[in-house]
Amino acid sequence: MAEIGQPRAVTAAFAPPPPLWKHFTPENLNKLEEFKKEASKGEDGKPQRKKWTPAELRALVLPPELRFLVPPEIPTSGHYSVFGELQSLSTALPSLEEQGIEQLYPSPPTTDGRESPQKPSRPLNHAYYLLKISKSLLLNFLEFVGILSIAPEQFQSKVEDLRNLFINAHHLLNLYRPHQARESLIMMMEEQLDRAREDIRQMDKVKAEIEGVLEQLRAEGLDADAAGQAVFKEASEHASRGEDAIEESRLVWDLIEESN
Repeated sequence: MAEIGQPRAVTAAFAPPPPLWKHFTPENLNKLEEFKKEASKGEDGKPQRKKWTPAELRALVLPPELRFLVPPEIPTSGHYSVFGELQSLSTALPSLEEQGIEQLYPSPPTTDGRESPQKPSRPLNHAYYLLKISKSLLLNFLEFVGILSIAPEQFQSKVEDLRNLFINAHHLLNLYRPHQARESLIMMMEEQLDRAREDIRQMDKVKAEIEGVLEQLRAEGLDADAAGQAVFKEASEHASRGEDAIEESRLVWDLIEESN
């Protein structure tokens, strides 16, 4: 139990927002903007800066209701808390041994140079051990159902076996995360290249069509440059007429609203 006066850790999966959300009101946001304008004024009364970093805002003496509107410092090392659970900033996946869990598959080969060049270690076959763990899960589940039908009070050991198998399977899948991220990035880059190549093909197609039309005009003895300028002038006049029509419609609409 938490001691009296100590805030209780939030551990619910869908916990309510912290109480500080009540300070994020339009009035407080406007006050913060006004405070930044006043703080940025120089001796001549003109603002000296337009943007403030969170660190600079934290250095100011803000009213209590405005302090919650300034984001905290971004952690650079160690751990941070999310709903009462500590999360590590390190991207390295901790081993099962470090978490105090029995590992049911061999560890991946290390690259510390202790391997023999004549007999290099084979890479870990994730799919093979995932299949073995899946079969063990089915077998242990059948044993668990049998225990419940004969001696339900002895269920605890089999539940621990199932839990250990699930954790090992999940850890094996997490070892694939760097590969998954790399492949996803490759797919995104390939899609961007395909879209760029398609845009270039479309532009080349339009260019070839325009050059064909110009060649046809020259073959008919017409001035291609003058024809292009005439088309451009006609398009400009058409756009201008469209803008005038839009402006007239807007004026009519304003008159209707005023009459109402």
